Amino acid sequence: MREILRQYAAGYAKSEEQLTLMEDDQSSIHYPEVYLFIGDKTASAIEPIMEIHDRKWDNSASVVYFHVGTDRSGNREPKGSESSGRLHRYHLQLPASDGSSKSARKELYQDFYRDPHHLAGLNKAIRKLSHHISDYGRSYSSFDRIHLSVITRVDDPFNVFIPEISLLAASIFQQSFKSVQMDMYALINERDQIDSYGYASSVGVAFLRELELMQSREYSFSAPLQVTEDGLTIPVVHPASPLFDLVYVLSDKNERGISGYAGMQDIYDIICHLGLLKNRKQKDETYDGVRGIYNNTSFKSNIMTESGRQGFVSAGFARVKRPNEPIALTVLYHLCRGLLLRMKGGPEPEVHECLTYFGLNPEAVSARADRMLPNPEHLDGLKGMMSHPVSYAGLKRMNIREAEEALFGDGCRQFFHSNYELEVQKRLRDMSTSEELHRALRRTLVDHPQIGCYQIVKWTSDKAGEGILLEAVRSRIRDLGSLLKSEQDGLNRYYEESVESQPFKKLPFRDKQNVRHFIRYFVGEVYRRKYELLQLETELELYRLYETELERIYRQYKQQANMLDQLEAELLEAAKSSIRTADDYIGQNLMEYYGLITEELMLELESKRGQGVFFEERYVGNLSIVTHEGIEPILSNMIRVCLRDLLTAEPFVQTFEEELLRRANVTIDYNNKQVLAKEDLFKVLYRMLEENSVTLVRLLDYTQEHRYEEKYFFGDADSEFVRYAIHADEALRVYKLGIVHEKRSSGVEKLNLMGGFHLEDLMYYRNGRTYYETYTANGYEFHGMEPAQLPELR
Repeated sequence: MREILRQYAAGYAKSEEQLTLMEDDQSSIHYPEVYLFIGDKTASAIEPIMEIHDRKWDNSASVVYFHVGTDRSGNREPKGSESSGRLHRYHLQLPASDGSSKSARKELYQDFYRDPHHLAGLNKAIRKLSHHISDYGRSYSSFDRIHLSVITRVDDPFNVFIPEISLLAASIFQQSFKSVQMDMYALINERDQIDSYGYASSVGVAFLRELELMQSREYSFSAPLQVTEDGLTIPVVHPASPLFDLVYVLSDKNERGISGYAGMQDIYDIICHLGLLKNRKQKDETYDGVRGIYNNTSFKSNIMTESGRQGFVSAGFARVKRPNEPIALTVLYHLCRGLLLRMKGGPEPEVHECLTYFGLNPEAVSARADRMLPNPEHLDGLKGMMSHPVSYAGLKRMNIREAEEALFGDGCRQFFHSNYELEVQKRLRDMSTSEELHRALRRTLVDHPQIGCYQIVKWTSDKAGEGILLEAVRSRIRDLGSLLKSEQDGLNRYYEESVESQPFKKLPFRDKQNVRHFIRYFVGEVYRRKYELLQLETELELYRLYETELERIYRQYKQQANMLDQLEAELLEAAKSSIRTADDYIGQNLMEYYGLITEELMLELESKRGQGVFFEERYVGNLSIVTHEGIEPILSNMIRVCLRDLLTAEPFVQTFEEELLRRANVTIDYNNKQVLAKEDLFKVLYRMLEENSVTLVRLLDYTQEHRYEEKYFFGDADSEFVRYAIHADEALRVYKLGIVHEKRSSGVEKLNLMGGFHLEDLMYYRNGRTYYETYTANGYEFHGMEPAQLPELR
C-alpha cells in the first residue's frame, strides 16, 4: 500500500512538474554533458540525477552517464562494459579482497596497473561512449566543447583512480571536441560512516589530500593510459596546472552542522543546477542579459588567493513550490473520508423495511417455512390407515389421546414424524441460510447503493439501541416461541377432551360409521393443528439460523468497516507524513484548505450527476461490495477519481504564490484584518529560501578569509515574487545575485554558491585527520602514489 501511495504521489508531482499542465518552460543545455560516476558508492546517485535532468532539461535525453566501478564481492555480475541507453557502465574485475588488508586502497591501484586488460577495456568503453555522444549532435547548440562532471564519494577507495580515469576520458573526448571542461564533485556522506567511521574517515582524508595536490598549480601527470586495439600504449600528459576547472565539496551536513531531511537529494539537485548554470543555452536575451549571468572565469578568479592557490567550492539549494506530493495525498485522504462519512450517514429505515432488505420480514420467512413442509394433502392418507377394531361405544368414553392410541397405536405419530418432521429437518439441514442471506444482502446492496457496510454493522450489532435488525429477529424468535408454546399447550389440552364431546357427525345405532366419522374428524383436527405447529417450529428454527448467520454477517462486515477505517487512518498518516517533509510554512493549512476544496468538488459532482455518483462503477464503486477483494482495488479506484476528477479541477491550476496565499488565509474569517498580504508572503518566502539554501559543507570558521558568494534564483523573471526577490535587501547585498529565467508558475529555486575555502577549513578533514594519522601510524597505506609526493598535512 505504501508503494502504491508513493507511486501515486510521485506520479502526480511528476506530471505537474512535466510542465505541460502548468505551461512551465524547460531549460536546455548548450554543450554536450557527460556525468562520470567513479566508485561503487556513487551508483545510488545516478538515477536521482537522471530524473532531475529529465524533469528540468528539454534535451536531457542526450545527456550521457558513465559509471566506472568494481565488483569485489565475488558475485556473478556482468563483466566489462555494459550499456543501457544513456547509461554506460564499466566494471573493473579486480582481485577480491578479504577486507583485512591494511593496504586495500593501494593494492587496488596496483592491481589496476598490473593487468593491461583493465586499461584496454576502459579505453574501449570510453571510446564507445564518445561515439555515442556524437549521435546527439542535433540536440546541442554547439559541439565545440564538452562538459565532463566527475562525481565520487570521498570515502570510496575506488577514487584512487580519479586522475587516470578523468584524464583518459578527457584525452579521448579531445579527439572529438575542441576543449573539455572538467569539474569534480566530491561528496561526503557522514551518515554512512557510523559503523566504520575510523577507516572511512581515513580514506576520505587520503582522497582530499590527493585532491589538494591535483588542484595545485604545480600538479602534472603523465602515464601510458591510451591503449590501441593492437595493445600499443600512448602517454596521456597533463601539464602543470590544476586538474579540474572547479572542485565542489558537498556534504550531507550543512554549514550549521545539521543533517538535512532530504539527505543526499539536495546534493543531487545542486549538481544538476550547477550543470545548468554553467552550461545553459540562453534562449531570451531580454532576460538573460538583464543581470547576473554566471561567469565561470570571474568566479574562479574570486576564489583564488593572491598566491594563486585555488579554493574549493560548495553550494546550498532550496526551493519553494506547490507541495504536489502532500497535496495529492491530502486530497486522496479527504476523498476517502468524504466517502466514508457518506456511507456512515446513510438511511435509518423502519424495522420492517430493514428486515425486508435481508428478506427476513415475517411474510417472507413464513412463506419460506411453508415451502419447506411437504404438501398437507398427504395427511389424508392417515384417514385410510389401518385401525384397530374398537367400537364407538368404547371410544366415546375415552379422551382423544386414548382414542388415538386405541385406534392407531403409534402409527399416526410415526407417519407424521417420518413424512413431515424428518423431511423438514432434512430440508433445514440442506438449506444454506448463509448463501440465502448473502444473496438477499448482495441484491439489496446493488439495488440500494446508499446502504453500506456501516449500516449493516449497525443493524446487526449486539449493542443496545443499535442492532435493530438483530433485535427484530430476536423479538420474532421470542414471539414465535411464545406462540408455539401456547399452541402446543392448546393441543395438549385438546388431547384431554372426550371423544363424545367432539362435534363430528354421530348416527344412532351406526357404530362403524361413527368410528369412521371420528377418524376423519380426528385426522383433520389434530394433524392439521400438528401441521400448523410444525410450520411454526420451522419458522422459529429458520429465525434461529438467521440469528446465527446475522452474527456472522456482523463480524464479516465489521471487518470490512474496520478495513475502510484503517484505510482512512493510513491515508491520513501518509498525508501528514508527507506534509511533515515540506517546510512548516509551505505545508501550512494543507489539511484544512484541501479538505474544503475536496468537499466542494465532491458536492459539485454530486449535484451534476446524482447523489450516489461516487459509488457507481466508473468512480469508486460500491465499497460494501468490492471490500471483499481487498484494499488495493478500492485504493486504485480512489486514486483514479482523484487524478481524473479532482486534481484536474480549477482550484489546482494556479501559481504557487496564489495557492500558498489562499492556503495561508483559509482559516481566517472574512472580516479579520490579520489576513496575510501578498508582500508579507513574499518576505516569508524570501527568508525561507535564504535560510534553507545554507551551504552543504561544514567549515571551521563560517567567515573564513577567502569566502566568496554568488546566489541565483531559478524562476520566472516576470513573476511577482522574483521581481520582489531581485530588489529585496538590495542596499545591504554583499554578494552577486543572478536570475536564471525559466517561464514557470510551479515555484522558485535558489542556488547559493560559496567558494574560497581550503582543505584545512573543512571540519570533515580536521576531524578525520586524527583517524588518518592513527591508521597510517599503525601500518595502513591509503595512497597509490608515494606519500612524499603529497602536500604536507595542514
